[in-house]
Amino acid sequence: MKGTPLDRAQTRLSGDRRGILDPLLAPFLAFNAILAYTFLYLPMVILVLFSFSISRYASMWGGFSLEWYVKLFHNPELSQALFNSLLIAAATTLIATVLGTLAALGLERVPDRRRASHYDAALTLPILVPDIVQGIALLLFFVLVFNGLERVLDWRPTLGRLTVIIAHTAFAISYVAVVVRARLSGMQKSFEEAAMDLGANEWEAFWQVTLPLIWPGVLSGGLLAFTLSLDEFVLTFFTSGAGATTLPIQVWSMVKRGVTPEINALSTLMLLTSMTLVTLSVGLQRRR
Repeated sequence: MKGTPLDRAQTRLSGDRRGILDPLLAPFLAFNAILAYTFLYLPMVILVLFSFSISRYASMWGGFSLEWYVKLFHNPELSQALFNSLLIAAATTLIATVLGTLAALGLERVPDRRRASHYDAALTLPILVPDIVQGIALLLFFVLVFNGLERVLDWRPTLGRLTVIIAHTAFAISYVAVVVRARLSGMQKSFEEAAMDLGANEWEAFWQVTLPLIWPGVLSGGLLAFTLSLDEFVLTFFTSGAGATTLPIQVWSMVKRGVTPEINALSTLMLLTSMTLVTLSVGLQRRR
C-alpha cells in the first residue's frame, strides 16, 4: 500500500466509517427510491386502471369493461387525429434520421476538436431550449416566410401538416445526432481504413462497413424521433392549422370539455406505444 502510515490509517478509518454508515443509509435510500418511483408512476397506473372502468365518469370505478376502447375506433375525429399523428411522425422520423445521422458523421470527422465542440453545442441546443420558446420562434419564422412568399409570388401558404413536420424535424434532429454520435464514439476507425486499403472508396466503405456497425444507433435514433413526434404537444400547438390536428391536440381539446374514460383509454394506448418505442430504442443503443 502506497503512502505514509498516517495516510494508510486515515484511509482505513474512512473505510470503516463507510462500512458502519452503509447499513444505516440503505433503508433510507431504499425508501427514497420507492417514494420517487411511486410519485412518478402511480398516476399512470391509476390512469390505466380507470380506462377499463364501465362508469361514464373518469374518476369513478364501475366495474371492468373494454367499452371505451371499442368506442375509440368508432370516433372519426380520433381516427383523423391518429392518421395525422402517424403521417407526421413517419415523415419526421425519415427526415430527422437522415439529417441527424449525416450531422453526427460530419461532427465525428471534424479534425479540429475545439471547432467540433462549438458545432456540437449548437446542434444540441434545441434539446435545452424550452419547447414554448421553440414553438414561438418557429411560428414567427413561418409567418415571416409566408409574408415573403405572398409579396414575391402572390401566394400565401397556411399552417398545416408540412409546418408541423418541419417543426418536429428541427426538434428531433438533435436527439438523433446525439444517439448516433454515441454509437460512433465506440466504433474503431480502423475498420473504415482497412476497407479503403482493400480498394473501397469512401461511399462503399460507408455502406458496407460504417452503416452496418452504427445501424442500431441509427434505428434507435429513428425510434426516439418517432416517439418525440408522436407525443409532441407544444410545437404542434403553435405550428399546426386546420386539418393538422394530432392526437395530443385532440386529447387537449377533449379534456377542455371534461375528462372521460374514453380519454383515459386513448392516453393508455399512447402511453403503451411510447413506452414500447423507448424500450426498443434503449435496447438498440445497448446492442453491441
